[in-house]
Amino acid sequence: MKSYREMTAEELKQEKELLVKRYEEYKNMALSLNMTRGVPSSEQLDLASDMYDDLSESGFMSEKGQDVRNYGVPAGIDDIRKVFAEILNTDTENVFMGNSSSLNQMFDALMRSMVFGEIESAKPWYEVEGRKWLCPAPGYDRHFRVTETLGFELIPVPMTDNGPDMDVVEELVKDPKVLGIWCVPCYSNPDGIVYSEETCRRLASMKTAAPDFRIMWDNAYVVHHITDNESERGHIPDILSLCAEAGNPNRPYEFASSSKVTFAGGGISCFATNPDNMARAKKYLGVQAICTNKVNQLAHARFLPNAEAVDKHMRKHAEILRPKFAAVQKVLNDELGGSDLWHWTDPKGGYFVSFYAFPGTATKVVEMCKEAGVALTPAGASYPYGKDPDDSNIRLCPSFPPVENIVKAVSILSVCAKITAIDKLLEG
Repeated sequence: MKSYREMTAEELKQEKELLVKRYEEYKNMALSLNMTRGVPSSEQLDLASDMYDDLSESGFMSEKGQDVRNYGVPAGIDDIRKVFAEILNTDTENVFMGNSSSLNQMFDALMRSMVFGEIESAKPWYEVEGRKWLCPAPGYDRHFRVTETLGFELIPVPMTDNGPDMDVVEELVKDPKVLGIWCVPCYSNPDGIVYSEETCRRLASMKTAAPDFRIMWDNAYVVHHITDNESERGHIPDILSLCAEAGNPNRPYEFASSSKVTFAGGGISCFATNPDNMARAKKYLGVQAICTNKVNQLAHARFLPNAEAVDKHMRKHAEILRPKFAAVQKVLNDELGGSDLWHWTDPKGGYFVSFYAFPGTATKVVEMCKEAGVALTPAGASYPYGKDPDDSNIRLCPSFPPVENIVKAVSILSVCAKITAIDKLLEG
């Protein structure tokens, strides 16, 4: 079959007629398929269903003899801090436990900066007029919403196969109004990119005009491998150590959670940072709350006592996710393979597939999919202010639906991508 670029206008019109017929058949099925958010399926959640079973039998005492039902131990019990320290390749003392939402931890960290400033700050960040934040894009829409809500101007940074374009980043941080950057270093949302060691080192060592510049290092998918091939698994260096070695020990705040490990609505989260940042954070966190949910921390620690147990558990998640991600790849390859009009990612971990429609068509593709009963993340959602300059990127979230629904949804997406591409080509 000829590529669309090689077809005459008449041939493109004939091809479109066939595709529209397929599209109408899908619409007549009255489907209701949802691929809007990267959430665990019920089958994945069931993997941790017995996590609380032995709490009453084994007692509520931590390894240090602390009764987790009571007040105190604001940084969290060492039982679980040690587990996250292993996962993040850092020291237990660098880890502060929170409740279920790491996004909440990120918001709080930035609010402390806004109200009180950072160690090197001349004034609180809310007093910095024209403050800016770097947003590697495509990226996580909820990250962008946090800094937008706090009054930062969002500055997009293009992504490369190795992470954010560091030539661009290093130029932008010469502006003293640029106070930080969002990073999802392992299996980035949505492209599934793993930052290279060089990128990590450049982020740690770059010279910034703002002395209080911060890296918000959201290590959300550090244990979320899909591939079972060890050589394909993503690994990144410890950003806290890199920044310390580079003479910028206060630069990073690292975040992680068990939201896609145990229960999305009942997990635990943490931030990790160096001793000076930790001391400053504890000063305000001690006023904000007496402690977090240590009962949940103990349940998690007993269920997943070390990094090896976490890895074993996450391999079960991968077995559930792998066929779903494979289904996305198969349909896209069968329907759209061999053409340069579209491209998409084939991630080895994380929760998303990033689909790039023909430029100028993503918004229309999402609209057409909705009319055919397929709900997708809005086009442009992965860019600051929801504006994709190419109107091309669509984030696909295959974790929740069953495989048969994924096949239908991606088939409809493919038909819509073809129709809208033909329309653009006919426009000339």
